[in-house]
Amino acid sequence: MANNMQKRLMLKEMQLESLFETISAINANKSEEDLYTIYKLTLSSNPSITNLALYVIDEDDQVYHRFVNYGTHDNQLTQSLPPIFTELEVRAPITNPPNGFTAFDTIIPIKHKNDVLAYALVGSAEGRDDFKDESFTEALTNIILVAIENKKLARKEEVQKEMKKQLEIASHVQHMLFPKELPYGEDVPVSVHASYMPHHSIGGDYYDYVKLSDTKFLMSIADVSGKGAPAALLMSNFQGTIRAMARRGTDLEHIVNEANTQILESAEGESFITAFFMEFDLSTGILRYINAGHNPPFMYRNGQFERLEIGTTILGSFPNLPFLEIGEIDNLHQFFVFGFTDGFTETYNDEDEELGDEKLQEFLEANIDFQQKEMHENLISLLNTFKGHQAYADDITLLSCKIDLEKA
Repeated sequence: MANNMQKRLMLKEMQLESLFETISAINANKSEEDLYTIYKLTLSSNPSITNLALYVIDEDDQVYHRFVNYGTHDNQLTQSLPPIFTELEVRAPITNPPNGFTAFDTIIPIKHKNDVLAYALVGSAEGRDDFKDESFTEALTNIILVAIENKKLARKEEVQKEMKKQLEIASHVQHMLFPKELPYGEDVPVSVHASYMPHHSIGGDYYDYVKLSDTKFLMSIADVSGKGAPAALLMSNFQGTIRAMARRGTDLEHIVNEANTQILESAEGESFITAFFMEFDLSTGILRYINAGHNPPFMYRNGQFERLEIGTTILGSFPNLPFLEIGEIDNLHQFFVFGFTDGFTETYNDEDEELGDEKLQEFLEANIDFQQKEMHENLISLLNTFKGHQAYADDITLLSCKIDLEKA
């Protein structure tokens, strides 16, 4: 009797020592690998444990991977946890072990916030029940796993903080890239107005107005495939290319070809951009444009609407654009151009109906005499009413330009 009591006392002392060492390692911020090693050494030093395997779930693939392995069982056959074990949520004896798992007699699920983080499989030595303590094994596994889970959460928080910081920087940079001021008013020859609604804090839409001379300007609108920081970064590079070349006096054809090359090199074919470029010379009344796979803007002149479709394909998908044509309209004195990104027309309502180009044209026809700012506000109000309870699925940009040379 005294001998058994001494053994139990020795066991408790060993357990207290092990817990102290484990908690000290956790407080010292030891690595996950170190914690797993301490766990393995602690339990393998118990003479009642002959086999041990710890399977921890991977959050990405939701599969239990083996992180601790000790004993005489078949190392290859026990690499993966059999699905039959994942049905258990409380400690239980293993009565019908699958092939390769006959050396284990107990399975211990480790739960954290109602989710099973891991399974510990234990094989016991015959005749060593005096050192057997499954409650301690479960408690130690819990301590180790919760500590490792906290480490993972801390890493996630750090990553999220860094991502938030990067997004804030990217958002700030993106807003700096948009034109700080657009020519606007009722009594000016050139009036430009833009509305921008990013789906997230940063988006992949872009618009610009670049004054090339006293009588000439370049206006553009674009949409990059994808969302978030990568889309915003690609769009900022795109904008830099356009502005730099436009201010050097580069013609439209060369601007578009250079932009295509720059996008292909930057995105390596993984993203593309649709864009519309319009150049107008007030002194000649000539408008030149290229539509690079973008939603064709509406043009209103002489009491009629038309679409500006001439140009090329999307940018960033081909080393050399397969075709490129420049649209040209002359003898223009009064006209209106309305450009938009597909986030507007591809918004759906509660009946799964798309807004579409037809409804947009109907609106423009009915509101053509409105001031641009009011027109944009009414359009956004129309879209909010149309979508009902549905969320916006993409960035939305509206860009309009009204020319009246009689006001020059």
